[in-house]
Amino acid sequence: MVGAGAHVSSVQPEMVAVLESGSLPVRRRRLSFRRRLFRVAGSIFVVASFSVVAMAFLSIVGDVFYKAMPGLNVRLLTESSTGTAGGLKNAIEGTLVLSLGSLLVAAPIGIAAGIYLNEFGSNAGGKILRFLSDILVGVPSIVLGYVGYITMVVYLGWQFSVAAGIITLSMMLLPYIARTTELALGNIPQSVREAGFGIGAGEGTVILRILLPGAMPAVMTGLFYALALSMGETAPLIYTAGWSSYMWNGHFTKEPIGYLTYVIWTFINEPFREAHILAFSAAFLITLVILLLILGGRWIMVHRLRRMGSYR
Repeated sequence: MVGAGAHVSSVQPEMVAVLESGSLPVRRRRLSFRRRLFRVAGSIFVVASFSVVAMAFLSIVGDVFYKAMPGLNVRLLTESSTGTAGGLKNAIEGTLVLSLGSLLVAAPIGIAAGIYLNEFGSNAGGKILRFLSDILVGVPSIVLGYVGYITMVVYLGWQFSVAAGIITLSMMLLPYIARTTELALGNIPQSVREAGFGIGAGEGTVILRILLPGAMPAVMTGLFYALALSMGETAPLIYTAGWSSYMWNGHFTKEPIGYLTYVIWTFINEPFREAHILAFSAAFLITLVILLLILGGRWIMVHRLRRMGSYR
């Protein structure tokens, strides 16, 4: 009996191993089937989601373009608004003045803030600056416009003006530019900094001559996005820049200025067909410019990164 028990105990592990080896391919097939099922389901979900977003985008752009077609002519670019008719020359000029002006103000400050946050922002000051930046991002643009109205239009006596609009837009763009710059510098490998210090370069030289040029594609993309964001704003400018049917006379205070988003927001509520055509024309122009800015920013980043293969 003892010999038989020993024989059974010695054979049992071999039988278990055979059974397990026989069930292993089955488990692998089941696992492979589940993976393929999840892969197919995920692919279908991604394609369906992209299709919905693409169809919505094309539908909106197509509808705006169709309704703007009667107004897309030379007169739109060569004549100023006259009431709710005319062209959009004054609004186009005002949009460029406000957007480029706000970018010129916000870009140096935002890039400097991003450099500080990435290179020296591990202390309490950096944490406080990040916290305030996050708060500023979450503040509604209409609140910034109201603050600009109270401080610049009323208290400082600038009235509706270009300066009030530019400064208000700059406050809105600052956190975006700072965070983009911080992330761009953070993506550069630490070995690049060490190489710069290794050849005897100072801290300022490493940042301005090595790190910042390497991060410039991403920084430029952030600036393009900031410019597109400023072009699409209405609420801050209603409280600060006002509206004018005339061309800008070069004064930064006590003179309102026109801009395209005001045309969209106001003219669409008028009961006249000419006003509706101008509103859709302004919407089409802004959509086209923003799309070109985003594509231009992406092209610059991809082109520069391909030339700088070490930063892929």
